[in-house]
Amino acid sequence: MDIDDLLAPDGIVLRSGASSKRQALHVVAEAAAQSLNLDADRVLDALLEREALGSTGLGSGVAIPHARIEGLSRICAVFVRLDAPVAFGSVDDRPVDLLFALFAPPRDGAEHLRALAAVSRALRSPELREKLRHARTVDAVHALFVRNEAATAA
Repeated sequence: MDIDDLLAPDGIVLRSGASSKRQALHVVAEAAAQSLNLDADRVLDALLEREALGSTGLGSGVAIPHARIEGLSRICAVFVRLDAPVAFGSVDDRPVDLLFALFAPPRDGAEHLRALAAVSRALRSPELREKLRHARTVDAVHALFVRNEAATAA
């Protein structure tokens, strides 16, 4: 499962402001609407429904919100870097500033889990997280994910 295949450059949002978890998820929903041609309200509702089951905050300032969305033909992703971290109910109680959101078709099971595992594995790297926090452009962020994929495949 290549992160590069999931994340289009137009699905990367840098320097976004949010003051709460809900606002951060709204930014994610808006990014998904723009990049994936989805309805932002429907995406936000699906993300909030998933968060109600338990926080997708992994720790170290990272969250992987995810939802199943009717109308998608494959797994897709957006990445949002917030200007300032927000409380997210993460396992380590640290606020979140890096959100890598995954969206899957409703009946997609194993691929969705593989994508979650791949993203989680990548974002466990302190080096990658630090580089993502300091990348200045969308292209630089995209290149970091591509390089990370190449490094872990070797």
